[in-house]
Amino acid sequence: MTKSMRSPLARPLQYVALLAYMCFLAFPLVFLLTTAFKTDREIRSPDPSFLPQSLNFDNFTAAIERADLFRAAGNSLLTAVTTTVIVTAVSLPAAYALVRFRTKLRAVATGWILLSQVFPFILIIIPLFLLLKNIGLVNTLLGLVLVYAVWALPFALWMLQGYVSAIPVELEEASAVDGAGRFKTLVRIVLPLLAPGLVATSLFTFINSWNEFFFALVLIQDPDMQTLPLALARFVGAEGQVQLGPLAAAALIACLPSLVFFMLIQKRLTAGLLSGAVKG
Repeated sequence: MTKSMRSPLARPLQYVALLAYMCFLAFPLVFLLTTAFKTDREIRSPDPSFLPQSLNFDNFTAAIERADLFRAAGNSLLTAVTTTVIVTAVSLPAAYALVRFRTKLRAVATGWILLSQVFPFILIIIPLFLLLKNIGLVNTLLGLVLVYAVWALPFALWMLQGYVSAIPVELEEASAVDGAGRFKTLVRIVLPLLAPGLVATSLFTFINSWNEFFFALVLIQDPDMQTLPLALARFVGAEGQVQLGPLAAAALIACLPSLVFFMLIQKRLTAGLLSGAVKG
């Protein structure tokens, strides 16, 4: 009886809570969207309205021209995609080896993963800068990619280890009994089952590389090499005065690649979850 009395209210309350959470997450994006189309007079008005009076594209023009936004976006895209490919290619076999082959190296790798997640950026930035300067990688996108890849690799390993551990080893043993070699087993059985983990890891690595600011601020000085977060910082003056309209337009443009990337791969978060078991 108690369960039947709760069920009519439980479902509507769940939807209300979900709707409130979605509104909470969507508000910053909606605020950027409305602010990007406002004129400077509307933004500085003592009693500003939430919605713009008309669609004004001057902020987008100013953002693109003043900050060289397309060049910065291209640098960020190249850096984020390259970092994602490197981290995924390295973390996949490494995570599989750490889970399936239980050696002393596993304990060392696990300790490195945990230590890297609590290590503050500020303690390593000076030695890192000097190291990259000695090998000629300061003020280069290659140096930035290497830093991003090393920094993202521990968490990617941690994520993929959980997905590899969830795959029953009996599936691989059954494939070996059927005559499949280890490489064929990995490609036809393990890899499809790891598709959701690879997608989640790639998404995490891409977004973090796309949004990273601190390392880029220290390692990149050439304006032609600046990434998108550095370009956004140009809209904040030396005295803390913010060009809110162009900044909102530039930030909105900066959000689009991450949103598009997520929309392209979200269906693959669950695709292939059981396909490997069927193929086996």
